[in-house]
Amino acid sequence: MKRLNVLRLIVFGAMVVLGHGVGVLASNMNVDDVVGRVDDRYAKTQDLQGEFTQETIIEGFETGFKSSGRFYLKKPGLLRWDYLEPSKEIIYVDGDEVMMYVPEHQQVVKGTLTQIAASKGPLALLLGVGKLSKQFTVLESPEASSDSPKIPDLTLIPKPDGDTAPTIKKILLQLFPDSYLIQTITIFEMSGNISRVHFDHIQVNQGLATNLLKFTLPPDVVVVDFPSF
Repeated sequence: MKRLNVLRLIVFGAMVVLGHGVGVLASNMNVDDVVGRVDDRYAKTQDLQGEFTQETIIEGFETGFKSSGRFYLKKPGLLRWDYLEPSKEIIYVDGDEVMMYVPEHQQVVKGTLTQIAASKGPLALLLGVGKLSKQFTVLESPEASSDSPKIPDLTLIPKPDGDTAPTIKKILLQLFPDSYLIQTITIFEMSGNISRVHFDHIQVNQGLATNLLKFTLPPDVVVVDFPSF
């Protein structure tokens, strides 16, 4: 299932979005200043929601996999990622528990974030205990967009995670020039896979109801374990 294969990338992307919220970048700020402001904003962000379009390019395949939908985040530790097109699938993260509901197949795939995540960095951010500067080395992107020269594109390089071999090479962030919200996240895997998520209509601290992000098991569904990588 292709979406299971990119769930680890979704966790990275979603956590970086929550980590940034509304930025306060300025043209005279250096990277360290930006990281400090990002971490401060994350501490003040309690919930986030919006729309997304996603394209995943799998190494060895000629065409990418495209999808779109909505996402909801609430601290501490709640994520709901709704695929609406081309088919409906809903991913719920509650602490370390992950449930992926596929209505068309009457199936729920369950696992843990610790098992699925590409590193411990996204898990720490999701649970509200991580800082961007602790999980990533942050650089100004050399391939920064010329559309908004006053707002730097940023490159995040995951820091070593013990003896765990890295699976993510880098993450590229692009910002909306008017609001400084995250516009696009591009995640480059060591394997050559690339996942790009574009966000729109983002709302911050709207008081999301917790039950919107909690999963209730529907009747007559088959529950299976998340496959091992």
